[in-house]
Amino acid sequence: MDLSPEAQALAPIVVAVIVLWVTEALPLAVTALLGAVACVVAGVAPAREVFRPFADPLIFLFIGSFLIAEAIKQHGLDRRLAYGVLSVPWVGERPGRILAAVAAVSVAISAFISNTCTAAMMLAIVSGILGAVEAAARATGRSPAPAFATSLFLCVAFAASIGGLATPIGTPPNLIGLTFIRDEAGVAVSFLGWCAIGVPLVTVMATVAVRVLAWMFPAGIDRLEGVAGYVAEERGRLGPWTAGQRSTAVAFAVTVCLWVLPGILLVVLGAAHPVSAWLTRRLPEGVAALIGAILLFLLPGDRTSGDGRRRRALSWHETRIDWDIVLLYGGGMALGELCFSTGLAAALGTSITTLIPAGDWSGTVLVAVAALVAVVTSEFTSNTASATMVVPVVIALARATGNEPLPAALAATFAASLGFMMPVSTPCNALVYGSGRVPLKAMMAGGAVIDVVGTLVVTAAMLIAGRLWLAP
Repeated sequence: MDLSPEAQALAPIVVAVIVLWVTEALPLAVTALLGAVACVVAGVAPAREVFRPFADPLIFLFIGSFLIAEAIKQHGLDRRLAYGVLSVPWVGERPGRILAAVAAVSVAISAFISNTCTAAMMLAIVSGILGAVEAAARATGRSPAPAFATSLFLCVAFAASIGGLATPIGTPPNLIGLTFIRDEAGVAVSFLGWCAIGVPLVTVMATVAVRVLAWMFPAGIDRLEGVAGYVAEERGRLGPWTAGQRSTAVAFAVTVCLWVLPGILLVVLGAAHPVSAWLTRRLPEGVAALIGAILLFLLPGDRTSGDGRRRRALSWHETRIDWDIVLLYGGGMALGELCFSTGLAAALGTSITTLIPAGDWSGTVLVAVAALVAVVTSEFTSNTASATMVVPVVIALARATGNEPLPAALAATFAASLGFMMPVSTPCNALVYGSGRVPLKAMMAGGAVIDVVGTLVVTAAMLIAGRLWLAP
């Protein structure tokens, strides 16, 4: 297949960007910008076309979500949820139940805020729990096996990564995959539509992770004394709900309602109903996120400034937006779109098919290969870079083999967040490994099992979802 001059110029740029992403010789965002600039200089496309993805509506979903997550973290709503769940009487001081509760909290929080922030917060909470257990053990003489600390810390890392798959905003690879699916596969997946796939998948994955960790790293005792007292003490320190917490909860609730309402009305009223059509056109996910974020700058906070005036729930100079993720998203999407518009992706997909021995290159095989490649890639580079590299190739490969691209693209998107074996696989793994309580062999062993299970679960889930989605 002959390549156009633009595709020939783009190919070495894409290879160079992938090498820089994998080696992390430059910050990932800088590499993304470098790739975009190189495309303009090399004449692949005009600057207006190359930089258009940096203003994609999903960019503003990123920004709005980052602001809401920042308010949740600043006002301690995440800690309130964590200690609330851990203080449930059912949890008590049973090792297995504590492990399950830690996983549940990590999953719930990471579905809406940064996986890394979730892991950092839960790491502090788990460290406190273990400290209370060790103090009680010195008094009673009954201490858990050292492996239990390993299971708790690994549970934080794995559950935080898994939880990000529950919603489109849970982790950046989700939105990257959704954009490719929308622009190149021609399928628009709504917030509610994603959750219909993501929530069951996350439930299965989190349950498996807890079971595997409890089996591989048992506590060795039936009860962990000191946990209930520690959790009750820490929860008591939170005090009553503050004005800032109430305002943040209102803004978050409004945003979630705006995210799911169009999908619910679409199911109840049908696509042709004027209300459904109006909401779908006027309230996309990015706009809903910005509405919730703007509310934070209008609703009252719980602190007062020097002149005695009450501050807002969020102030601009205290906010933190992950601009590196935004720039990485924009640069990666620019390269992905150019791969399709220049014909490079189609040529790559055709070339890959010629390397595969003749046989049943069916949709099932394609979905399994997409999930496996995304998992392996995510072990050695960031999840975001993995999704940016793998999803467009999978879509092109699906077209070259005559298969529907949606299930394979979804498989690659979900699987890009399933790198669990190495400290460099995800920031969550790196944080947990840095605690000094997790041996590398333990992370690799536990991560390998979850990787294998995750690949199988994602493959099965995407095959089912694809058939339901594409059913006439």
